[in-house]
Amino acid sequence: MNYPSNVRIFEVGARDGLQNEKKMLPTSVKIELIERLVDAGVTAIEAGSFVSPKWVPQMADTADIMEQVARKSGVSYSVLTPNMKGYQGAVAGKADEILIFSAASEAFNQKNINCSIAESLERFEPVVAAAKKDGIRFKASVSCALGSPFGEEIPPSTVADVSKKLYDMGAYEISIADTIGVGTPKQTNKVLQAVADVIPLDAIGVHFHDTYGQGTANILAALQMGISKVDSSVAGLGGCPYAPGATGNVATEDVVYMLNGMGIDCGIDLEKLVKTAWFISDHLGRPPVSSVAKALKGKLV
Repeated sequence: MNYPSNVRIFEVGARDGLQNEKKMLPTSVKIELIERLVDAGVTAIEAGSFVSPKWVPQMADTADIMEQVARKSGVSYSVLTPNMKGYQGAVAGKADEILIFSAASEAFNQKNINCSIAESLERFEPVVAAAKKDGIRFKASVSCALGSPFGEEIPPSTVADVSKKLYDMGAYEISIADTIGVGTPKQTNKVLQAVADVIPLDAIGVHFHDTYGQGTANILAALQMGISKVDSSVAGLGGCPYAPGATGNVATEDVVYMLNGMGIDCGIDLEKLVKTAWFISDHLGRPPVSSVAKALKGKLV
């Protein structure tokens, strides 16, 4: 095993999580969520996305969030930017970095952004060029890396090919995403090995959903390879509007509990994190899906 000594958790609950929740939350609650997560020790956070409010109404207040949130030194506040208009919003909002995305599934790309994989990469070229010119780092995600909601077989070689193209465009990290949460550890290892054959291991991150309860198991498979970048969502918030039946991302508190038990440092205070999970879940009117948040409620909340 090649376990890392520390892991950087990229918290996606405030964007990837909340955008898929049916209940609309006030801007002030979203800001408090971000500030609570940072106070708990999160150093990389997806604060929102500059997308059309027609398609993603939950993210319509991202500009206000980026203006009003109390920034903490040493923390990276990121936003999703699907096009140049989104990029301009990110610059105006003083985002520390941006995120772009494609998929290893042609059907998912068509359903999600109405274009092919190749076309999606072409669309990002002006965004990438502008980011490089402005000195803004960018991270990229490859959706449906372990399975498609539309029944396609996703060869590991396709995931590797898309990852390599995004890395060659200049992304500092490629997040391999199991968008519908169907992957298992052996499959995860196979896909990640294919990606590691074409880009450096330290440029690979993972983003797992917990639809079938495999999220932390798949993260463990990544950790065993030495991968040290993990996306997760407080309280297990989220899902995917274009992936029928997909539940939320793996819960940050479940990941932190596992890392703590393995002696791997992530710099996040589990007690504060669990309290934050219940804070946002109470506002959504339902309990967290996280096992750890439920187990520790009586002790901490």
